[in-house]
Amino acid sequence: MEFDINLVLVPVTLVLLVVWLVDKFALKQHRVVKAANKNLLTAQQQLKSSQNNLQTALKQHQLNGDVDSLVITDATPQGVKDAHQAYQIAKRDATIAKVNQETTGENVLVRWAYEFLPILLIIVLVRSFVIEPFNIPSSSMVPTLYTGDFIVVNKASYGLRLPITHTKIVDTGSPERGDVAVFRYPLEPKRYYIKRVIGLPGDTVSYNDGVLSINGEAVTTEQTSYSMAEPLVNKLLPAQIGSHVFSDEERARFGQEEENYARYYQETLGSHRYNVRYIGDLNSSAGGQFLQDNSPDVITTEGKQWTVRVPEGQYFVLGDNRDSSQDSRYWGFVPEGNLSGKATYIWMHKEPGFKLPSFGRAGAID
Repeated sequence: MEFDINLVLVPVTLVLLVVWLVDKFALKQHRVVKAANKNLLTAQQQLKSSQNNLQTALKQHQLNGDVDSLVITDATPQGVKDAHQAYQIAKRDATIAKVNQETTGENVLVRWAYEFLPILLIIVLVRSFVIEPFNIPSSSMVPTLYTGDFIVVNKASYGLRLPITHTKIVDTGSPERGDVAVFRYPLEPKRYYIKRVIGLPGDTVSYNDGVLSINGEAVTTEQTSYSMAEPLVNKLLPAQIGSHVFSDEERARFGQEEENYARYYQETLGSHRYNVRYIGDLNSSAGGQFLQDNSPDVITTEGKQWTVRVPEGQYFVLGDNRDSSQDSRYWGFVPEGNLSGKATYIWMHKEPGFKLPSFGRAGAID
């Protein structure tokens, strides 16, 4: 999740808002154009009405002929003369209204401001303060989330923040242990990551051979049977790493080989119960640079044990795919100011390319 669409939506919305305000209170182009359109519609309706009146008058006096080719003489009945005069006036007024409408100019930005600003405002407000859709680009949260899942993020869970600047304007809550949170990657804030919150500010998080502990209390951990669907196994490997693009066959072979060594456990943390995945005895925590710098025992125990204390205003996060996730073990804590929202729902799954989405994975995220 590398691109923040708000970097486009917000500036465009602000430009159109400025254009709208300038026209509304100074230029008033839209008002003039709207009035010209209304006058033309009224004139055309009046023309149609006077034409019908003239045709009715002709029938009443048993006269034949087209209203536009009618010749008025001294012998023409007065009712027909009056209707014909009204029709000619209406034709003149319609012609004038049409010319006025065609010559009344409206800048294209002014027109866009009135046409698109309401829609853009709704989109920006909803995405910034209510919910925002995200697409999962990697397998770091397997088996909770898979590559190709489209999720809904509750933007109000951890405080209402202004778009782009991310300044918190209303404090609506904070992460709880076990939440699946979306946040701006601390080392590259333009990118968005999604991980599970394990440690809150002030917590001491420790790990001992597959079991997490928070402040000395072990997180309930039980081995569980979990069978990953074959299409998902086949997509565990990213489609591209660096400049190398993997074929579908290579991805499938890698996923199937890795899954042969997968071990699944169910953790219960706070109000959340979820599955986590380990790969054989890989103990990838040993390679975490942050743990190496802050918990040297991760090296001496080959990744089987480590302990870190979470500073105030920071959070410790892990991916559910524990041996295939770049998370706090590698790059450190997530500052409170980087939080974006809480992942709450999977609404569809879609593979890249021209493939139809599926909704079999739709459901709440625990």
